[in-house]
Amino acid sequence: MHFEPGAVYHIYNRSNEIVFHSRENYLFFLKKVKEQIEPFCKILAWILMPNHFHFLVVATEVGCLPVNEKHRLSLQVLPKHIGTLLSSYTQAINKQENRRGKLFSNNTEAKCLNDIEFYNTFIANQRTTSNTSSPDYATICFNYIHQNPVMAGLVGKMEDWEFSSFRDYACMRNGTLIDKELAFQLINADSDDFYLQSNISLDDNLLKEIF
Repeated sequence: MHFEPGAVYHIYNRSNEIVFHSRENYLFFLKKVKEQIEPFCKILAWILMPNHFHFLVVATEVGCLPVNEKHRLSLQVLPKHIGTLLSSYTQAINKQENRRGKLFSNNTEAKCLNDIEFYNTFIANQRTTSNTSSPDYATICFNYIHQNPVMAGLVGKMEDWEFSSFRDYACMRNGTLIDKELAFQLINADSDDFYLQSNISLDDNLLKEIF
């Protein structure tokens, strides 16, 4: 993972097994996120699923600083703390479940959403008027993250899933993990019409480009 200050990233990791066994596990992981991740980036959206997670973040200057380790000269602060988060959580779950070994995938992925080129054919086919704008992949990723539990069949409505930032944006909870002001500046959404905008259908071809 390599981050540039001010760029928007989709960070995700998936396990081949259950990662969160209880509500307490989810809350413990979020506590670790607050300690290890939030100080080094701006979190726009997040979700924890039973076997994976997604974060939409803006990299900050401090998160992009190099780590002063002789054997890891290219390592930055944010990736180091992501690794620390996953390692410490894995240790806790291994103790809880009496297991050994890795819990998450070897590589946490971070896709920069600022450099994506849109499918010219797709856009041409989708435009119905001359002033139709091109899709914004940060917004698509933002909505995808919140729609995840519905698409997975875990809940019927986004607000029914406790462990995402959707409730905070929908004014159903006053969470402190996300930067709502920055998100509304960067994401094609507004607070007055947030719920309807969040339910927009997402095209499979476009979703491929956020990973």
